[in-house]
Amino acid sequence: MWEQHTVKDQLQIINGKKAPDLIIINAEYLHSIYKKWVTGNIWVAGDRIVYAGEEMPAMTEGAEIVDASGKKIVSGYIEPHVHPFQLYNPRTFADYAARLGTTTFISDNMVLFMSLDNETSFSILDQFNKLPFAFYWWARFDSQTVLQNEAQLYNPASIKQWIDRPEVLLGGELTGWPRLMAGDPNMFASVQATKAAGKKVEGHFPGASERTLTRMKLLGVDGDHEAMTVEEVEARLLHGYAVTLRHSSIRPDLPHLLQGIVDKELNVFDHLMMTTDGSTPSFHLDGVVDKCIRVALEAGVPPIDAYLMGSYNVARYYDMTDLHGIIATGRYATLNFLEDETNPVPTDVLSKGHWLKREGQATEPFQAIDWSFVDKFAPDFNLDDKDFTFDHPLGIEMVNDVITKPYTVTIDTTVEKLADDHDESFLMLVDRNGKWRVNTLIKGFATTIQGFASSYSNTGDIILIGKDKKEMLNAFNEMKRIGGGMVLYENGDIVATLPLAIGGGLSVEPVETLITQELALKKALTERGHKHGDAVYTFLFLQSTHLPYIRITQMGLFDVLKNEVLIPVTER
Repeated sequence: MWEQHTVKDQLQIINGKKAPDLIIINAEYLHSIYKKWVTGNIWVAGDRIVYAGEEMPAMTEGAEIVDASGKKIVSGYIEPHVHPFQLYNPRTFADYAARLGTTTFISDNMVLFMSLDNETSFSILDQFNKLPFAFYWWARFDSQTVLQNEAQLYNPASIKQWIDRPEVLLGGELTGWPRLMAGDPNMFASVQATKAAGKKVEGHFPGASERTLTRMKLLGVDGDHEAMTVEEVEARLLHGYAVTLRHSSIRPDLPHLLQGIVDKELNVFDHLMMTTDGSTPSFHLDGVVDKCIRVALEAGVPPIDAYLMGSYNVARYYDMTDLHGIIATGRYATLNFLEDETNPVPTDVLSKGHWLKREGQATEPFQAIDWSFVDKFAPDFNLDDKDFTFDHPLGIEMVNDVITKPYTVTIDTTVEKLADDHDESFLMLVDRNGKWRVNTLIKGFATTIQGFASSYSNTGDIILIGKDKKEMLNAFNEMKRIGGGMVLYENGDIVATLPLAIGGGLSVEPVETLITQELALKKALTERGHKHGDAVYTFLFLQSTHLPYIRITQMGLFDVLKNEVLIPVTER
């Protein structure tokens, strides 16, 4: 990590020949190994803690000296399971989260893997490595949908290139775990390569039986973040899984899980982590991992355990305690200064030796990431009347934000506009290059949305929803004009837009701005009869075959349980 000349300079500080860059005096800090608050002084050189203890350096001339009296200091928070592409992009999310104390991220690579070649993706990872926070990644083994080129894209050789990267800490998450259990050779090879590299494998087992958990443990899975009840937490711990508790915009499970653990007096906090699991922007209005720690404190988790669940436990599980999770010699100088242990929102944030927040005020934004590698969203095709043909009697019915089931269409779909006295709407998935389309109906999405278009989806293909074919076309054309995003159209006018300038899938705006845009869009959808909690996840998961029961995919309308296409794509 540190080159020889840098280590020599650090040793010169210890030998009294050179001053540190920063000295934090009167520091009351949480020691993750002793599990108690200790008092001392912290010396920092560059991005590293060179000493933490009772002594002062022999030389202090030129050093920045910060008196931490009256504050408590904890390690920077670690988000162990982040999908950093939920409208925001990884840099803007990190910029936002870091000011709230979350400075290390273990992240999904799916968007990079599916949209860029590995060489280009790795150049983006290299850019992140130069910024004053820590981004780590996981390597996906499957697309969580049905792709026309799945076998070519998700091949073991390409996946192994990711596994071999030092900032990739795990493989998974295994949304396609039934394939592994059925003996899929490619997925098994990727799991084996991950284990051979000494890295973890993360599962995705909502509602899994004990039999399934046992099988997947034997196949090499180390952890899971899908427990929805205290009993499911206990089952995973029983079989030796690392358990990450989820608090997200579609599964805010953390309060009742932790309350149940406290009520049962389960002494298992050393073996738990917490995640916001890729929540949409507005869920983060009141925090990221600091929000999870607050929930833990409110549930009665002892404060030291709550903070360690948000930092040290993650670092220990992923074998990163030489860099993260402990305020001690040799680690990154990544520290959160708190008013007291009851409030996890830091007044000051130091990340890898850089001040990101001082006395409650954010410092300068992070350096920008060059996203020019990502192709602009600029479809070179148009839709016309014949594309808006809906002649199949089978549709998708929404049970909730993410679960769908098949239903029989009985209304007249040859009309230009559907009535507003029911909750059925036209639904189209259109290839982003215009080569094919899938047309059906969706029931339960909304009652009076005339035209909606989104270039944000699992695969980057285009989703159109609405009652009025003309307004759906208007929304599509406006989405093209702004270079990608979400557009709601009504009576010939734009009602709401959410631009996504990076490839049609990610925003360039700060998260604070994006939250405002997202809330405005969701409000407009709700006013038009959308009754579910998170429409953004609906657009993402309409294609996701790791969820039951019917999905709209690049192969057509797809029955997940039967693994068969019900309505094939229509070539254009």
